[in-house]
Amino acid sequence: MRASSSAVTNDPRHAAPAASPDGYMEAVGDVAFRLDRAGMIRHASQRAERAFGTHALAGSVLTSHAVDVDQPALRNALIDAGTASDPVLVEVRLRCAGRDTWYELRIGGLPGGDELLAVGRDMSAQRATEQRLRHMATHDALTELPNRLLLSDRIRMVIANARRSGQGFCVATIGLDGFKKVNDGLGHPVGDAVLRLAAVRLRKTLRDSDTLARVGGDEFVAVLPGTFTPDQIKLVSGRLLAALQSPFEIDGHTVYLGASVGVSIYPDHAEDEIRLIALADAAMGRAKETGKGRTVVYSMRESGPPQHDISLEAAMFHAVREGEFLLYYQPIVSSRTRRIEGFETLMRWKHPTLGMVPPVRFIPIAETNGLINLLGAWALKAALVQLRQFEEVAKRDLYISVNISPRQFRNDRFLNVLDDALGFSGAPGEKLVLEITEGTLMIDPIHAEAILTKMAERHARIAIDDFGTGYSSLAYLKRFPISVLKIDRAFIKDLPASTKDGAICNAVLDLAKHLGLSVVAEGVETEEQLTYVESRGCDYVQGYLTGKPMPAHVAMAALKENLYTALLPDELRAGLI
Repeated sequence: MRASSSAVTNDPRHAAPAASPDGYMEAVGDVAFRLDRAGMIRHASQRAERAFGTHALAGSVLTSHAVDVDQPALRNALIDAGTASDPVLVEVRLRCAGRDTWYELRIGGLPGGDELLAVGRDMSAQRATEQRLRHMATHDALTELPNRLLLSDRIRMVIANARRSGQGFCVATIGLDGFKKVNDGLGHPVGDAVLRLAAVRLRKTLRDSDTLARVGGDEFVAVLPGTFTPDQIKLVSGRLLAALQSPFEIDGHTVYLGASVGVSIYPDHAEDEIRLIALADAAMGRAKETGKGRTVVYSMRESGPPQHDISLEAAMFHAVREGEFLLYYQPIVSSRTRRIEGFETLMRWKHPTLGMVPPVRFIPIAETNGLINLLGAWALKAALVQLRQFEEVAKRDLYISVNISPRQFRNDRFLNVLDDALGFSGAPGEKLVLEITEGTLMIDPIHAEAILTKMAERHARIAIDDFGTGYSSLAYLKRFPISVLKIDRAFIKDLPASTKDGAICNAVLDLAKHLGLSVVAEGVETEEQLTYVESRGCDYVQGYLTGKPMPAHVAMAALKENLYTALLPDELRAGLI
């Protein structure tokens, strides 16, 4: 019997008006209304009257008690309920005793066909829970600011508006300077209090139209619609920095911090929210590296491309499987005879849709994820095999130069890779030059000396690449088994006009002469540069004047035709041809 009664109360179509329809209404729902077909209330339950705070509901239209935006939905539900075989469900906000309350109304026809029964369930608690869960999913629990999820959504909205208006905007990443000392020295509760106060200060400096989010740790991101000119960025970022320069008074502790700000601009730097945030973060990193307490606007020239491009990284692993990487070769030419004496091996990536991907984009990623070890081992072996083909075409001895990355050099298996490449190709070690930057050697000089000595035991020659731009140490030139110095192009490009660059080149050449080292001048692009370094005793040159990086078949054609003797003065060329 109880189950039967429950079934009756849950479906208004089964209410029995013959007995006492209004009596049944007191047993169903949180509110209940008997309506005519037009939606006018003929009778309201006592619960409804208490909820609405009035006994004068009868005679009013139910839709008039709904908030304005919900009235159309309720009106349509009443119309549908008059003809539908099943009850119609609709969620609306009803004005109850001065507040808007969410109700789920189940509306169905009563027997007789001229009346409707609307039974309502109070959804306030459920709606509040849903709202709380939505807030938790989109906001930072510590500061109550939007989190990364809501931030992305806000940026997409601003991008859409910017496309319509044609007006740019910027994204600013704010990182607290020295925040780690707070957590380490005073504990995380104090650190959390600092973050909450920092959030309040930053929020006060921004407009209502701006978005401030916390994206983790001590980093905040501000989205600033309509802010994109240098003066606007300077003004806003100055306010952000100033907001965090004042001391933080927390539980009797006075904490001095400060901040660094990085800025990216739409559409100048990127046109999607992911890259805008990434580039702003890269600029902030640059600000911290160059002194902290300052603002840096993203610059490709200063910051370089982002090193953590996940999609590009995935494409790199695919490229390895598909054989998309290839080697190019740049001639290293005798400065006196202009004859090719060797080649530097340079890695290239030919992507099927992106085309030739610059090494500056993929090499840092490969260095980070370890793929450089696989690519480097392949390049070393392939270059030594290619050397044999070059020599067959040239009919004389040549050498091949291969760059060794920092991660390769520190790898425990590097010497095994070197032995494998020499053994597989059959090339003697004397014909191999391994190029290593100064910075790589200076990371761990003791380890470097041990590895370089073992490389020299295999008769491979060691070249210091980009000499003069890293951590130069003349003592290590004596200590390490170095054979070649490569003068960086930065000291060549302004020759012969620059007296300072000339003095540096002369000093390097004089030093190399006394240490018995060969020298290669990189980046030689003019006849005047070549003449200058040759007159001062530089053995070899490398640059666009004597050959750009080229595929193997082009390099073999250059060897076969002895192309670079065309650059010689007539009297010298006559002696060679």
